[in-house]
Amino acid sequence: MTNDDDPILSPGQDNTQILGLDFHNPVFPLSALAILAFILYALVYPDAANTQLTTARGWSIEHFDWLFMIAGNLFVLLCITLIVMPVGRIRLGGDGARPEYSTMSWFAMLFAAGMGIGLMFWSVAEPVAYYTDWYGTPLNAAAHTPAGASAAMGATLFHWGLHPWAIYGVVGLSLAFFSYNRGLPLTLRSAFTPILGDRVRGWFGHVIDIVAVLATIFGLATSLGFGASQAAGGLNYLFDIPNTIGTQLAIIIGVTVVALFSVWRGIDGGVKLFSNINMVIALVLLVFVIITGSTLLFLNNLWDTTLAYVSHIVPLSNWIGRDDTTWYHGWTVFYWAWWISWSPFVGMFIARVSRGRTVREFLTAVLVVPTLVTIVWMSAFGGTALAQSAAGVGELAGGISDVSLAMFQMLEHLPLATLTSSLAILLVLIFFITSSDSGSLVIDNITAGGKIDAPRSQRVFWATLEGVIAGILLYGGGSTALGALQAGAVATGLPFTLILLVMAYSLVKGLWEEQRRLVLAKAAG
Repeated sequence: MTNDDDPILSPGQDNTQILGLDFHNPVFPLSALAILAFILYALVYPDAANTQLTTARGWSIEHFDWLFMIAGNLFVLLCITLIVMPVGRIRLGGDGARPEYSTMSWFAMLFAAGMGIGLMFWSVAEPVAYYTDWYGTPLNAAAHTPAGASAAMGATLFHWGLHPWAIYGVVGLSLAFFSYNRGLPLTLRSAFTPILGDRVRGWFGHVIDIVAVLATIFGLATSLGFGASQAAGGLNYLFDIPNTIGTQLAIIIGVTVVALFSVWRGIDGGVKLFSNINMVIALVLLVFVIITGSTLLFLNNLWDTTLAYVSHIVPLSNWIGRDDTTWYHGWTVFYWAWWISWSPFVGMFIARVSRGRTVREFLTAVLVVPTLVTIVWMSAFGGTALAQSAAGVGELAGGISDVSLAMFQMLEHLPLATLTSSLAILLVLIFFITSSDSGSLVIDNITAGGKIDAPRSQRVFWATLEGVIAGILLYGGGSTALGALQAGAVATGLPFTLILLVMAYSLVKGLWEEQRRLVLAKAAG
């Protein structure tokens, strides 16, 4: 139930209307200017930008590894606590609110926006990389041994299981609660209202929203740029299509055009449609790998992977006295910074499509269900890849030569390799489309002051800008410029960690106040 009092913030408050656009001032213009300035700098001085931002990223990871790890652990514990506490019965939007989307469509959108694209590449590449000591091994487990295989699967699940989804869950629940139950705009600053009051309308709120926009669009543009390179590599591997800048730009243009169509149609006609298509194709591919890769092997992998995750989650969550520092910083802490930098985008999109769900239902769907699905996915793809590597089958026996090709190298040794690899490429491209589409909706929300019905032309602007940034950097600066962009996005993980910790406190405060209000209202009859 929305408060009767006028909120400190309201959607579209302080907005400016120019040339048919309806944007928040100064978030929209300052975000656009900051993006333009960075792109120009990365194009003119790609090496310097890459060096500086990579240094900043490395410094934050090396000196604040403890902060990333503590925060990640706290978010998992908080989400589990909220699921079992009485506040879990609070409904987002009030007692009369009902979900806008079916459970399957809702889950499909959560997964597609959250990490579907990453699982396509890393479900094979990551466990094989650990098993073959490509860049260190988790907990210094011996490579090419059963213990090393167990550590490899446990560490992979650790990076893609409860912890990242807890980060998304805290952000998504905070935004959904303060927007739907307190009548505040669907934007990051709203989550700090219980602590800062009307000061969220000032520069503190502006800075939070601007940094969220930059982290989101840089992360999406980086993924699109690197993803185009990976998809082009797959096309070259399968069909001998030249992996050139022209091919990569064609992929970016194609993805952007379809994303524009999707974003124009909105969530129902765009993101939901493509997310459902994603889930069908992913399910077909998953079932195929389970059957052709040996169903018995999959069932054994499922049990072993679950045990590996459970047995390794505590030592991998530790940040004190680690002996595997190179691996720990290069993988775990990097991942935590990356997930946190993506949390404004994924969290806000999850909030956008979750009105009408209870807190318990929300967190179960965001935290528990994706983790269980990831265990199944990793057991099929990662387990099959590890079996091939251990048996000396194919190119994976020698480790990882190219992350973008690992999935195709695994599928090559199963039946109908060309067909399944083509499905994998199609799935990757559709995941890119849903990420671009949902990201454009999120950025538009923030830059429109929390309005969810801003002009379509604004969503088109941001979707186009993502493709333009990726294409320009890829063409003008190559992987160096894209690397700078990625390093910049990851570097925002440090300040966002502090922001998320404050947000978590604000969420707990707000939920407990709401629970107390509901109890008093029920007692009053």
